[in-house]
Amino acid sequence: MTTFEMLLRVGAGVGLGAVIGVERQFRARMAGLRTNALVAVGATLFVLLSAHGFGGLASSGDADPTRVAAQIVSGIGFLGAGVILRDGLNVRGLNTAATLWCSAAVGALAGAGLYPVAVAGTAVVVGVNVLLRPLGRVVDRRPDAGEETPAKYAFQAVTRDEAEAHVRALLVQALTRTDFRLLSVLSIDRQDRTVEVRAELIGDQRDDAQMEAAVSRLSLEPSVSSVRWEAVPA
Repeated sequence: MTTFEMLLRVGAGVGLGAVIGVERQFRARMAGLRTNALVAVGATLFVLLSAHGFGGLASSGDADPTRVAAQIVSGIGFLGAGVILRDGLNVRGLNTAATLWCSAAVGALAGAGLYPVAVAGTAVVVGVNVLLRPLGRVVDRRPDAGEETPAKYAFQAVTRDEAEAHVRALLVQALTRTDFRLLSVLSIDRQDRTVEVRAELIGDQRDDAQMEAAVSRLSLEPSVSSVRWEAVPA
């Protein structure tokens, strides 16, 4: 195999992994653009190593060149376990871990030179994460008779006067990555030269963990002195 062909496979691995990672990055998941790209290109390099790095040993019968590639499947499990978190009775990160596993598979296909299958696999992974997301909500949120699922939240942040527009923009940006819809935003000037930004949000069902994740970014802003939210009757 020529050097150009190897570089082409490495480029295909990192490129297809990045395509998968863009969707994860947009959803603000722990394993985003760089992680998926690195997982894919790592699998590509391992496949190239196993196929062309032990040529002499493999021909003499002292080593099995498929062994390195086979360990990618089990080895990626340790990395996927790092993004799975237990939050009370809920388990988060399973979909992200599965996506990392798929990124490794796409990288292995690219390393083997199976470009059409690698591209098709990338399209399927992105399609499942994007297109099946609304269907999953419908199946998961089908209420029982008499069950009330809509949830409403009240949000409040105190910031400096000059940072009001920035805080409002961050709030809107954070909500675009969630299932909540913004009902209203109100800014109130306070006597201590600060501004209180209030917002009302509504979702199809109550999800406190998603709400906390959406507003936690605001608490890290130097100009924000306090952040508060609560669930209110819808």
